[in-house]
Amino acid sequence: MKIADLVAMILIIVGALNWGLVGAAHFNLVTALFGQTVLASIVFTLVGLAGVYTAVRLATSRTLIHAHPA
Repeated sequence: MKIADLVAMILIIVGALNWGLVGAAHFNLVTALFGQTVLASIVFTLVGLAGVYTAVRLATSRTLIHAHPA
């Protein structure tokens, strides 16, 4: 696993847990930690970029696409 893949996975997990808290408890952990600051915006942007990166990796991965033939 590449370091970029590991970082992307960590960011995706952070984002998923944050959205879970928002949905279940109306609590945004990122804004609770960083407030409505540029740092919070950076965290949200990095989570989004990690999602795009992982989606592209998944869509272009021959191993994942051809692992289970139809």
